Amino acid sequence: MDHFNDQDTLWLFGYGSLIYKADFPYLEKRPASIKNWARRFWQGSHDHRGTPENPGRVVTLIQESEMICHGMAYRITPDELRHLDYREKNGYLRCVTEIAFEGGDSLEGLIYIADHDNAAFLGELPEEAIARQISRASGPSGSNTDYVIELANALRSMNKIDDHVFLIEKYLLE
Repeated sequence: MDHFNDQDTLWLFGYGSLIYKADFPYLEKRPASIKNWARRFWQGSHDHRGTPENPGRVVTLIQESEMICHGMAYRITPDELRHLDYREKNGYLRCVTEIAFEGGDSLEGLIYIADHDNAAFLGELPEEAIARQISRASGPSGSNTDYVIELANALRSMNKIDDHVFLIEKYLLE
């Protein structure tokens, strides 16, 4: 939790709604990626895109060799971590990882990951079943379907492909 406390700034990697919804002040924003992680709609959302009775699904990262997860990196001050910890409270923990920026440079940064042993983790299902659950979920932050569509559009605007996200979007639009 205090890995970056002695630094004036740090880099945060966003791979879900943080790509398109940066509701915090940042000093710089750059397209980036991380290696050996895959974005998956395996985390339950009881507080943002669903309810305890009807949880939505949001993305987390699953370790997978040779995969590259594209997203957006933000240079922030440590003061922003309080807000981010609250935003990512439903099962997400801070992790340190190597962030690779477009252009070739890389450095150590922070990501939030909800791993399989948190209470809200829903796990793997076929994309069509995930889409069915998402289509029925809504919470204080809005429709779960909107979350998927906004994420897919954000990835397209960055010219990045994510087969898992795009297949779930396809089923939702059908």
